[in-house]
Amino acid sequence: MSSSTPLVNGEKASRREQILTAAAELFARHGFHGVGIDDIGAAVGISGPALYRHFRSKDAMLGEMLSSISHYLLDGGTALAARTADPERVLAELVGFHVDFALTQPSLITVQERNLANLTDEDRKEVRALQRRYVEVWVRAIRDAVAGVSERRARSAAHAVFGLINSTPYNRYLDDAELADLLRRLALGALHSLA
Repeated sequence: MSSSTPLVNGEKASRREQILTAAAELFARHGFHGVGIDDIGAAVGISGPALYRHFRSKDAMLGEMLSSISHYLLDGGTALAARTADPERVLAELVGFHVDFALTQPSLITVQERNLANLTDEDRKEVRALQRRYVEVWVRAIRDAVAGVSERRARSAAHAVFGLINSTPYNRYLDDAELADLLRRLALGALHSLA
């Protein structure tokens, strides 16, 4: 069985992917500046300095992590939008895709939300460009599914829905299935209220 997540592709995680996954959990829990190379190494069973065989720096780790998240979302969203011509279905599937990502990757949501400013300028430009492209997938889907919505309103609505969905690391009052259903209903209801 093959798995595909923002940081792991294939059946078995490579050492780099294991390091990124451990770093994401640590960065989410303690913040980027609160985690040292030795902490990340210990989490994957190697010495901190041994991490330099895989990444040139902690900054490079964060850059690859946030870039991977952004590529994953853009590629997944683009594929969903291309799969069907039914605008309602595209919008529902985009919402479901983002909800599933948020529920299964709470550490990555937290790292993405808190650490954009910790990226190098080059990495930040790349990640922001990928994020803007992902937003545009949503803007098109919203405008196709909800008649008469301007581009500006659709873009604002997309960001508002991301805020709702990305709140999942802080909202664990329901089990995952109930929370997923609630988030899907709230997001789609909010988007359809634009009409």
